[in-house]
Parts: sequence; C-alpha cells; structure tokens
Amino acid sequence: MHKSESGSSLGPGGLDLTQSFFKPVFNAETPSPTKRHNKVSVIGTGNVGMAIAQTILTQDLTDELVLVDAKPDKLRGEMLDLQHAAAFLPRTKIHASTDYSVTVGSDLCIVTAGARQIVGESRLNLLQRNVSLFQTIIPPLVRYSPDCVLLIVSNPVDVLTYVAWKLSGFPSNRVIGSGTNLDSSRFRFLIADHLDVNAQDVQAYIVGEHGDSSVALWSSISVGGVPVLSFLQNQQITYEKETLENIHKEVIESAYEVIRLKGYTSWAIGYSVASLVRSILRDQRKIHPVSVLAKGFYGIDGGEVFLSLPAQLGRGGVLGVTNVHLTDEEAQRLRDSAKTILEVQTQLGI
Repeated sequence: MHKSESGSSLGPGGLDLTQSFFKPVFNAETPSPTKRHNKVSVIGTGNVGMAIAQTILTQDLTDELVLVDAKPDKLRGEMLDLQHAAAFLPRTKIHASTDYSVTVGSDLCIVTAGARQIVGESRLNLLQRNVSLFQTIIPPLVRYSPDCVLLIVSNPVDVLTYVAWKLSGFPSNRVIGSGTNLDSSRFRFLIADHLDVNAQDVQAYIVGEHGDSSVALWSSISVGGVPVLSFLQNQQITYEKETLENIHKEVIESAYEVIRLKGYTSWAIGYSVASLVRSILRDQRKIHPVSVLAKGFYGIDGGEVFLSLPAQLGRGGVLGVTNVHLTDEEAQRLRDSAKTILEVQTQLGI
C-alpha cells in the first residue's frame, strides 16, 4: 500500500529543497554513526494498538514509529491522523504498511493484534485462532528485525508470549508479555485510594497469570517505604483478610467493568505499555511485573511457562527477575497459577 512519511520533498515532482534550504557549517563532518536511533513497530491498529502508539508519541519515546495492520484504509487513516499532529508533538517519523518489510531494523516490536471472540466460541478455539494469527505475524518480524525485543500485548497474554517465544526462536530475555504491569497499577491505585495517598508512593505487585488466577503479593506491599502488613501488626491494628481479598477481586474485575461500560480498554494499557517501552529503550533498569519465562523460579518446574514476575527491564529486554520474598501461601498460589496456564498450553500442540 501507499506509504507516507515526513521528508524533504515538496510538490508533485518531489522537489528536494534540503540542499538549497540548509547549508552545512564550515569544516563539518558527517553525523556520528554511534548516535542511537530508536525504531518501534506496533502490530495491530485497533483501540489498544493506537492508544499505545499515541502514548509513545506524546511521551517522545522513539525516533521512528511503524504501524502494521491488515486493513489498509484504516491503517492509512490512523497514520495520517497522527502525522497531522506533527506540529504539536516531538519529531517522530511515522510509517504504515500492510507489508512487514516496513518494520526492518526495529528495536522493539509490540504485538497487539488478536482475533475477537465469536459468540458461543470456546476460549480454546479463540486461542487456536490467535496462534494461527501469530504464525503469520512473528516470523516476518523476526526476519526483518532479528535483534529486536518482542513485547506481546495480545490476550491471553501469557500463553501468546510463550507462543511468540517458540515461533521466534529468540532467547527468553527478548520475549516479554505486558503481563500484570497494568493489573499492578490498578492494585496500587486501589490501595492508594483506601489510604488516601499518591499511587506513586505505593509499591505493590500482582504476579502470576494476567487473569483470574493472578496472585496479590500482600506481604511485599509498602507505602512510603513502610511495609503495610508489618506496620498494622506492630501497631496492633486488626484487619480482615476478606478486605484484602476484595481489593484483589476488584483488580481482576476492573477490566471487565471498563469493557462493559465503554466496550474496550485502551488508555490504561497504552500508558502501561509506554512505561515498558521507556524502561527497555532507555535502559532504565526499572522493575516491572511482566510475563517472563518463569521456569525455575519459586518452585515452578512443571514446564516452560510464561507468567508475570517482578523483572528488571533494560536495553537487552529482561535483565533479571527480582528475588521478592513470598509467603508459603503466595508461592503456592503462584505455582497454581502456572499450572492453570500450562494446562492451556498443552492443548495447543506447539
């Protein structure tokens, strides 16, 4: 399809005014080849993909943004809509194409594309259709950007991150799922709301499956550096475990509520993924609960399974998994979550 991008040519004939408009300074040399140029490709321009693209642009996280989708008209419309905001945004080259060759040389490829569930369709059948879709997406991304980091956002994210890892042949540190990064943000918001503090001062993680079997790590929650449960015990302040479970339940149900009210989720996942993009491309080495190969952690040894653990992210992808202390109950719930995901994986035949 036709591609459009920022350039120096004007008019129907493609008149290049760069040499006339600008003259180099005396005794200049060519730009350094070591200067870092970032390129991010977003696969899928639905509500989630475009929220991610828009947030990446407004936060000035990349020099070049590529959009890929199977619907050429919508794709071109989205690209033009973003390009027309150039005067209000940091300078970013924006490309769009149905051809994966446009992604060549990407540092980060974000996959948001996924099949939609048909009324009455089983979860397994939906997953099989998404696996078939990934078989058309992942190989060309690998071919054109063999050194990229793959960031999977499509749901069910844990299983599809495993599928992407298998299809790509990449080392496990370069295949990441968005996992419970957003769940943990919802968790922090709810705790902050209960305590009337800023959510940025709350450290709290949801780990495991991005779904109903996720695990809230209550033992590691701190506010302003103060461990919450230890503080309550030391102050002899009683609390009911049911209250804690209700907060976790609200985290799980919050996405369903947003979907029920507006039809889809977009803005929160856009900000969540943008935070991962920043940590990876800028080598921030921040800790995020994201879906990683969890084999060997916390007694998870039943097979190769991706689920969310607090991981340090940087230019190389996953730099390591944080050694967070888990109670015996939390560790068992995490292993149960891994079993839930593995049961689904075994039916895929990959």
